[in-house]
Amino acid sequence: MIDHAPMVITRYRATALALLALIPACGSAAGSGSECSLVGGRTGVGLEVRPPLAAGVARASMRICRGDACRTSAVRLDPSTTTRPGGCSGGTCSGTAVRTGGVQGFVDVPGLPKAPVTVTVVLRDASGGRVLDRTLTVTPKGVFPNGPRCGEAGRQTGVVAAGGRLTERR
Repeated sequence: MIDHAPMVITRYRATALALLALIPACGSAAGSGSECSLVGGRTGVGLEVRPPLAAGVARASMRICRGDACRTSAVRLDPSTTTRPGGCSGGTCSGTAVRTGGVQGFVDVPGLPKAPVTVTVVLRDASGGRVLDRTLTVTPKGVFPNGPRCGEAGRQTGVVAAGGRLTERR
């Protein structure tokens, strides 16, 4: 009687090794030899409200128009932060997030084109009074969180409210 067990084990090992050899190619742009993570990018419009204007803002909304199609959304506002360097030691560097006194938010806009859109921002105080009501035309751009070799992961633009004005985020 012939024992086929060693032959079966060898086939499994060969199959496993072949599959392991393919793993480095996963997540890579075709033929690039570089790895691309699964990090995505949101598609929409960001809002930053800088101090001192932010201190008087309780609510925000954005009306985003593409041609004749408009959509108004409430904007969830969160504290804005920046990074304060913490220094480096032994090749490792650190930083600390610190609040700026501003607030920021983002509105997801599925299908946002890489073409001009009109954004109207309305900021209100705690009693519902208007603090700012401004309109600006901006042009969304592709976002590439893994670099251009990995492809576009979304389209975004942003606006900044400060000093009674609305400007495009740079």
